[in-house]
Amino acid sequence: MSTAAAPTVSEPSVTGRLPALDALRAIGAVAVVGHHVGFQTAATMNTTWGGWLARLDVGVAIFFVLSGFLLFRPWALNAATGRARPGAERYLWRRALRIVPAYWLAIVVCLVVLPQNGQASVGDWVRHLTFTQIYQPGQLRAGLSQTWSLATEVVFYLLLPLLAALVVGRSWRPVRTIVMIGGSALLTAGWLTMMGLGWLDTALHTMWFPSYAAWFGAGMALAAAHVALRTGTAPAVFRVLDDLASAPVTCWAAAVGLMAIATTPVAGPRDLTEPTAAEFGVKLALYLLIAVLILIPVAFGGPGRAKEIFGSSSARWLGAVSYGLFLWHPMVIELIYLVDDRPLFTGGLLNTFALTMALGLVYAAVSYYGVERPLQLLGSQRRRRRGQASGTPATAVAAPATTPPAVTAGTAAPTVGG
Repeated sequence: MSTAAAPTVSEPSVTGRLPALDALRAIGAVAVVGHHVGFQTAATMNTTWGGWLARLDVGVAIFFVLSGFLLFRPWALNAATGRARPGAERYLWRRALRIVPAYWLAIVVCLVVLPQNGQASVGDWVRHLTFTQIYQPGQLRAGLSQTWSLATEVVFYLLLPLLAALVVGRSWRPVRTIVMIGGSALLTAGWLTMMGLGWLDTALHTMWFPSYAAWFGAGMALAAAHVALRTGTAPAVFRVLDDLASAPVTCWAAAVGLMAIATTPVAGPRDLTEPTAAEFGVKLALYLLIAVLILIPVAFGGPGRAKEIFGSSSARWLGAVSYGLFLWHPMVIELIYLVDDRPLFTGGLLNTFALTMALGLVYAAVSYYGVERPLQLLGSQRRRRRGQASGTPATAVAAPATTPPAVTAGTAAPTVGG
């Protein structure tokens, strides 16, 4: 029989934000930009080091695992502290405000501005505006190929209230919760098996939610373990996560080692050739381990130099605008090539990356301060007014976060997503 572990670190509040996690979104976003620039300039085909650029789509795994962690944590926390579970309506409203308006703006601009989209049909508009562009082959338009991962993540958003109610149950038992979350790995394994049998298409079904259920599930499992450790409800074995977090360099070195393995053919081709089911499965597993090893030192353990760096104002700002960088950087790349009249698969890697980052961050800042943050504040004011109207004390109504919650991003259509 396991013994519950007492909280192993001191935090300002068990319900407090984890600001260092904001920087992980920035890391994922920059990795995705590097992946796309590497492809566009054909640098990914360099036989010596191009594999590292090709595998920077690992940023999607970081986003998906982080999303599972941040979004499931309130359900786990409320169950562990005896509070009512979060309301599905409020959660979905906040997700919609955070994701949809900026996304719709990017869709409109890309379909109207980019000449490659001049013949966009009504169906193209409807599919992209409704996050359904991944359910038929060849439907991702210029400047919008990265949106496949957002369409996949929206499925997780919609399923989460039901999944959370199922795995948490009526009482807080973290081991049971994590075991039930393990079903997500079985879903992904079954999906891969159907690919291997030829029942599913690796050109299409690698974009669908079941392919990445294990990534979201890993984030949820880590959230359950984190809450259990901080509330003193964890079995002693969970302390290994805090122990690992105390050695961040070791965790990240292991992640680099796994990344080196992923750069080899074992994880599939670097170009647009479709992977086999086995290659895709290896890639999913390696990326999952990499994302978990990157997240653990930032989410678990006590205060440290790594958390100070990740929690710095500049790192958190990059995390805040990372969703805009995700949305706009492919269009920026397209515009660079159009204005400079460059053929595809040409151009310098470093100058193209620098220009894409600079212009992408400008677009991202405009998106954040002009669209994303005002709507978040509007949503917070609406909740505050509703709380006051129902007699809820003002202090019980959540104040707006200084940085956006659980921003996610992704990359281009598989080779591979966040």
